[in-house]
Amino acid sequence: MIDHVVTSGTFTLDGQSFDVDNNIWLVGDDTEVLVIDAAHQAAPILDAVRGRKVVAVVATHGHNDHINVAAEVADAAGAPILIHPDDLMLWEVVNPDRQPDGLLHDGDELAAGGATLTVLHTPGHSPGGCCLYDPAAGVLFSGDTLFNGGPGATGRSYSDRPTIIRSITEKLFALPDATVVHTGHGDSTTIGAERANLEPQA
Repeated sequence: MIDHVVTSGTFTLDGQSFDVDNNIWLVGDDTEVLVIDAAHQAAPILDAVRGRKVVAVVATHGHNDHINVAAEVADAAGAPILIHPDDLMLWEVVNPDRQPDGLLHDGDELAAGGATLTVLHTPGHSPGGCCLYDPAAGVLFSGDTLFNGGPGATGRSYSDRPTIIRSITEKLFALPDATVVHTGHGDSTTIGAERANLEPQA
């Protein structure tokens, strides 16, 4: 079971601010879920939880628009917060008085409600950027690594286009073309569609 919540707010980095709509994904069943990228407003996320156990609040990366209500959601749900260690410097800008409860590493598995997500470390948009892959369901939660239309942005601090292209081609394009990609912003897509979008530019 996948629940989808959209919240709106501001992404701020390098002294610039942008209005953004963020996708929050809840993965699990009727009893427990993982919350992926707690953004902007806690109330609609907690409403979507509907009293289920939150196994973890998972951050695909440390940009403020993906973690700015992570602590509020985690505290309300009694859940741990997980992020890749290479994005701790971004986390600390937003949450200087609160450390994550655990760290994500490439190959880790996160389980909730019968779903098992494998952590894929995909740096480039940020050093600790990660995607979460459910092979049984044929679904990838890509954060800001891969969008409908191509790679995530890299013209900012701690980002690098050759690195994100390598992450996508080596990690994500190893997945089946039919894999559905649920992104951090905008519409979902598939690995096959994005392979076609990226390869002419590579």
